[in-house]
Amino acid sequence: MSGSIAQAVATEVIELLKSLVRFPSLSHQEAEIADFVEHYVRQAGLPVRRMDNNVYFWLGEGEDRLLLNSHLDVVPPSADHPFDPFEPVEVDGKLYGRGTVDAKASGAAMTTALLSLAREGWRPPNGQVIVALTACEETGGGYNGLEALRPHLPPLQAAIVGEPTCLQPCVAQKGLLILKLHARGRTAHAARPHLGDNAILRAARDIQRLSRFRFDRADPFLGAPTLTVTTIQGGTAHNVVPEHCTFTLDIRTTPAYTHAEIVQLLAGVVESEIEVHSDRFIPVATPVDARIVQACLRANPGSRPFGSPTASDWIFLHDIPTVKLGPGPSERSHTGGEHIELDELVRAVRVYRDIIRHYYALGEESRA
Repeated sequence: MSGSIAQAVATEVIELLKSLVRFPSLSHQEAEIADFVEHYVRQAGLPVRRMDNNVYFWLGEGEDRLLLNSHLDVVPPSADHPFDPFEPVEVDGKLYGRGTVDAKASGAAMTTALLSLAREGWRPPNGQVIVALTACEETGGGYNGLEALRPHLPPLQAAIVGEPTCLQPCVAQKGLLILKLHARGRTAHAARPHLGDNAILRAARDIQRLSRFRFDRADPFLGAPTLTVTTIQGGTAHNVVPEHCTFTLDIRTTPAYTHAEIVQLLAGVVESEIEVHSDRFIPVATPVDARIVQACLRANPGSRPFGSPTASDWIFLHDIPTVKLGPGPSERSHTGGEHIELDELVRAVRVYRDIIRHYYALGEESRA
């Protein structure tokens, strides 16, 4: 891009992000922001479709399809915002507001990248670039916009998930397995504990066993899975030997193990009954030699692949090569001082543009 065009694109993405931040688009409340995005893209001349509060638009008509996805919803504001969280404020080259990092900056940059390529007359060779801005990513359960939209999209070959990574390519992401463990005993009067079987003590012995347990296998980017006892409930009265005690295990999983393997392993460690409470968030990874990863590395020289402990909508794209990449640091997500460096926001447009171009250039090279 020439200097004048680059400046126009910089202004475009900053103003678009400001517009997006002004919508208090909490999960399940994205209708107005979806209306805005749909109108904005249609006015820019690209074909656009909508399903529920999920908006997607595209460039090109070929079968080599690349998806760029980010989410429109945000978490509720906290009490420590220095400014109105839904009124973007620019201070010293930073834009403050809820969603500036997680993840409206990614959505604004993806949108601006595709629109600017379209204006230049660029088209993906034998391909199609789809940008999908979806709802209800932050809920963690129930309805998810990308999950609902995916069956309505054409077959995809690769994807970028826009989440804050400081524009570094995340190639592996931890999963989450939540287990409820049930220790069973036998009730008795607390004055005659020898006549009962204390379920809390049974649970305590299992917790001690788990504290000594170690996973043998590790992922090169994420290390070994971790397990943490996070809740415990047992007993009904101070004078009754408890017959039932339940405790929760939060397990952050990696591609080194399937969730089923972990459950089987732990069944050999504990005596308590294991109930799978949630295994929806599977670990995901993309090989570094995948075309989409190589495109990311070419687009941002000096960047290095890494693994992320935080979940995202990547789990709904686990069947295709995917990279999580977007402007801003993940540590700033959900904070009162959430903000994006405007220089990084503008750079994100260039990085996304270059990822798209390199992705299709690599495809052409492989077919040559």
